[in-house]
Amino acid sequence: MTTRIGVVADTHCPEFLDRLPDRLFEVLRGVDLVIHAGDVNSQETLAALAAIAPVVAVRGDHDRAAGDLSFSREVTVEGRRIVVVHGNRNRWIEEPQTLLWTLSLGAYHAHAGLPRSLRRRFGQADAIVFGHTHRAHIETLDGTLLFNPGGVHQWNPRTAAVRLKRNPGWFEWSWLQVARHLRDYSRPTVGILEVSRSAIVPTVIPLQ
Repeated sequence: MTTRIGVVADTHCPEFLDRLPDRLFEVLRGVDLVIHAGDVNSQETLAALAAIAPVVAVRGDHDRAAGDLSFSREVTVEGRRIVVVHGNRNRWIEEPQTLLWTLSLGAYHAHAGLPRSLRRRFGQADAIVFGHTHRAHIETLDGTLLFNPGGVHQWNPRTAAVRLKRNPGWFEWSWLQVARHLRDYSRPTVGILEVSRSAIVPTVIPLQ
């Protein structure tokens, strides 16, 4: 038997997205479970996903009003242990990474050490699902699958320009003056995990 899991991260809706994209629901149609790896942003987002399948979600660094969401969850599917976590770390690590990413106009890939950090933290898991970086990632470390589906919301020149029209605060406005010139950025994506007793097969699917 194989269980099909839809994997979502960094929806940021309604913080940065007005609504979840229609393509998201097309891709997730028919899954048995939805995992959201944080930066959910609203109960409405969870309710929309719950209309597809049961949802397992964790708290991200933009989920300040996330209700009862925990920072990590573990689920067992087809006998496989899957840990779900957003992946943000303390600000002494986070802020320099974000600064370098911004100043390089996206060329610097922030948080490159995050998968190994998560593997050390959750070493008994068969798979670790995370978000936060907004970049899709598939890697197996010492028998554990590290899977990031990428972000539903992505910063790029178009999304930065849209955000600027919404009268952001001065700090965000200043950051967006640089972000609107990003040259290296990811497309919005989600993921699928096909889980059986013999394997966990990950796939990343573009939303645009």
